[in-house]
Amino acid sequence: MVSATFERIRRHDFHPLEAERRTFTVDRELGEPGVADLEDQDGRVRSLAVRDLIRGALADPDAVASGLADEDLNVRSLAAYALGIARAHAARDDLERMVAQDPEPVARAYGAIALGEMGATPSLELLQERLASEPHADVRHQLELAAAQIEAAGHSSDAQRDAFLALNEDHFGRPAPGHHAIDFELDDTEGRRWRLRNARGAWVVLVWVFADWCPVCHREFAELMEMRDAFVERGVQLATLEAHDTWRARLMVGREIQPTLWGSRQWFKEAYTERIWWPHLMDRAGAVGARYGTEPLQYAVHGEFVNRPTTVIIDPEGVVRFCNAGTYWGDRPTIEQTLDMILREDFAFQHPKRLAPRA
Repeated sequence: MVSATFERIRRHDFHPLEAERRTFTVDRELGEPGVADLEDQDGRVRSLAVRDLIRGALADPDAVASGLADEDLNVRSLAAYALGIARAHAARDDLERMVAQDPEPVARAYGAIALGEMGATPSLELLQERLASEPHADVRHQLELAAAQIEAAGHSSDAQRDAFLALNEDHFGRPAPGHHAIDFELDDTEGRRWRLRNARGAWVVLVWVFADWCPVCHREFAELMEMRDAFVERGVQLATLEAHDTWRARLMVGREIQPTLWGSRQWFKEAYTERIWWPHLMDRAGAVGARYGTEPLQYAVHGEFVNRPTTVIIDPEGVVRFCNAGTYWGDRPTIEQTLDMILREDFAFQHPKRLAPRA
């Protein structure tokens, strides 16, 4: 099964990385950051490959670890990710070599991510040494996070592993406006369970964000904090969702370290924990997002395979009125525009910089 999964990855024609930085996906036809075609299969192929490689790593970690030396960047990166989620400590030496020697920043980043996810305490010294010498800022960020995750004992949870193992290829899709929203329930970063059906009778906004390194996501968080009264007074319920496990999701809401890459000149962990009024949900493996068009692991940003940013608006009857899957990381409505659409019940939004496939 592992060799067949590797071959499936090699055969797929993924959109390329840009030539200079090598940590951002560009549309192969447009040469622009992002992926314009909403029917593109990159994310689906990657997500299902991680599922199958986790299964393989649980049975034969050496077989999956062999992919860390593969010529194909996606094979190396996805094998590393799967080994981390499976907490396959037998692959630790191979992952350390990837972190230290792989020529591609994305692969080095995923080697670091995997060591953090498996909670590889013996690798902590290496990660700290590489953090001091790594030339690429995006990889340094992942090294910093991996070291902090190990120190916090924030390794990958069984829930994350099980979410990947339960991914179903038939569940990938995108709800059309006018159709009932698919119900789901997820944990938030405080350990509370949130269920969509419980919000019936109110307008609901779902906003999938990327990760702690995303300035667009933090700008949206700032808007939400500023607009709390406007949402509460109108009875609009909102949840943000992140396709990461507990430690990384708590990082996003200021519950863990403040990474260097955030670039803030002030310490704002306290500000986040005091002002975040909405539930930040852990969409582990992007399992819910797969049903809502986010296409988990769609493209690389800052060295990490991430989802399409997606905003969904659901009316009080549970009907989807708006579903905007992004073509890159900046083409969805602002939080203010999202609330305005609800107030006017006019959902004809189109971002002026949205990418469009060539005819």
